[in-house]
Amino acid sequence: MAYFKHICFVEAPQAIITPFPRYVTDCIGILYLAAAVQDIAEGLVIPDNYYNDRLFESFRMLLKKRRCDLVAISCMTGGFNNAKRLAEIAKSHGSFVVLGGFHPTALPDEVLKLECVDLVVLGEGEATFRELVQKGPSREVLGIAWKENGTIVFTGERPLIEDIDSIAFPLRGLRPLRYGEKGSDYSIDTIYTSRGCPWACSFCANSRMHQHWRSRSPENVVEEIALLHNFKKKKLLKIWDANFLTNIKRVETICDLMIERGLTNFKIMMETRVKDVVRAERILGKLRKIGLKTVGLGIESPNPRTLELMNKGNAMGDVSRAISLMGQHEIDPEGYFIIGHHSETMKETMAYPEFAKALGLSLALFMVITPYPGTKIFDEYRHDGNVTSFNWDLYNNFSPVIKTEYMDPAALVKMMAYCNVAFCSYQSMLKKENKRGVLFSFLYELFQTVFLMRVNMSLGEKEISEAVFDAYLSYLGTNPVIDCTIADSGTKPQQAIVVRLQHSPSRAIDCVIEQKGDRRTLSMVTRFDGKPSIGPIIRLDELVAAVCSVSMDTLMHLLCRVELFSNNPVRLADQLFPLFGDREVRSMVGKFLTLYIRCFRGKG
Repeated sequence: MAYFKHICFVEAPQAIITPFPRYVTDCIGILYLAAAVQDIAEGLVIPDNYYNDRLFESFRMLLKKRRCDLVAISCMTGGFNNAKRLAEIAKSHGSFVVLGGFHPTALPDEVLKLECVDLVVLGEGEATFRELVQKGPSREVLGIAWKENGTIVFTGERPLIEDIDSIAFPLRGLRPLRYGEKGSDYSIDTIYTSRGCPWACSFCANSRMHQHWRSRSPENVVEEIALLHNFKKKKLLKIWDANFLTNIKRVETICDLMIERGLTNFKIMMETRVKDVVRAERILGKLRKIGLKTVGLGIESPNPRTLELMNKGNAMGDVSRAISLMGQHEIDPEGYFIIGHHSETMKETMAYPEFAKALGLSLALFMVITPYPGTKIFDEYRHDGNVTSFNWDLYNNFSPVIKTEYMDPAALVKMMAYCNVAFCSYQSMLKKENKRGVLFSFLYELFQTVFLMRVNMSLGEKEISEAVFDAYLSYLGTNPVIDCTIADSGTKPQQAIVVRLQHSPSRAIDCVIEQKGDRRTLSMVTRFDGKPSIGPIIRLDELVAAVCSVSMDTLMHLLCRVELFSNNPVRLADQLFPLFGDREVRSMVGKFLTLYIRCFRGKG
């Protein structure tokens, strides 16, 4: 008979969501734990309203109605403060509270200082958690730590699970509704086909949590994929291994089995090293056939010295070759870049977006180096006094919590804004034939930048507005050439289209699109004279206010539904009806439509 019988599982949400559908949580970590104990526990539950701001109230109501003698909370660093809040609720209802995941594994002593936490599970949790449920907090259970008489008891390190085929598939059916979809049939889902990593990048905590690389057999992987496959609904499947292409022969067998069984109705995303893409050249066609659409590449930096410090073995020739190979197979490369390395200057940082464009990337993410507990750089930056904040809410890759030799957090914020502004190709603006289209394209680019800036919870609306406008001024200072070839559509020259980005009555930038012959150009001109605009006006403060008024959960709801619709094209009416059934989504779209109309009329 199990020591704990009724168990509640919660994955502590990040303090703020990064606004991309692929980052919506699938609760996979806690579902593995649930699967590990489903045959020995009497009751397993996850709270409702997990994917919106009502989680905490929902959790509180669940514990009032249904006694849970054990509450298991998993958390990353960016969700630790929320994990603490959940633990306090659980403890107030008399539950035994266990924390696990990356952050508790890295800082168990800090976590156990909390009165609301009874025990920490360290490292991989399935085997440890099963024994804990069976035996309770016992010295016989390896891989746990708890408080006893003011001191911490650590039972010793548990050996890794070498045969990861033996791990039960995540108990997906336990998940609550997410944006109208059942837990076993989410249209965005995650699978791990391996654990650990053969590399040890200085900014990554994978080597602390999962250590060396271990893979599942192709047959075991495809068996789980078959449970996720739906012939009628194409899903976004995230293969979220640290490096999916570590063993090319294994991946090829997975592809062959999926093709043989017709399990190809997926849009697949994965992350890997550029060298692995080059090594996988001969199977890229098979990967595309099973649905591979996007590959995240950790390019990190154009600076060889920086790559060496990160223990990142990228060669520029491999980067270019990998991107070229993916292009040949219609696979989209997404470059990941990390700014804020200790010895890099602002001038060196400003080279990042141009480097990304020179590689031919159309997708890129510019993140700031973040010293997560459990990483080499956490120890280095903390030892040298270069960590500026231990507010874990800010640990999300887009909120600077460090200072460097040349930049403080405020400068790093400006550099993040600059990289996003400078990387934009502006080709969509150039291809529009009228000011309505140009305005819409410009607003779209601005929305993306401002939403990313909003991820930094320490920034107010004024700081975001200032950083974005300064980024455009800095970009103008590089004298960018923005043009394209478009055949002249008429017998007379096309009239110039002007859209103004206004920070204040005396600080503005006019974006001017002109066509001469077959060349269409976009020039940006600073305006400090307060003269009226001849075209639409985007008042930056109003745009930022509109973005900041939107719940990130509502935005993610919209983005996830759009992802579903884009993967499964149907009639427009069929798409809009379920989407606009949500009052908050209607309100958000209404705000942005109103903003667009006001901008077009020149009223900001």
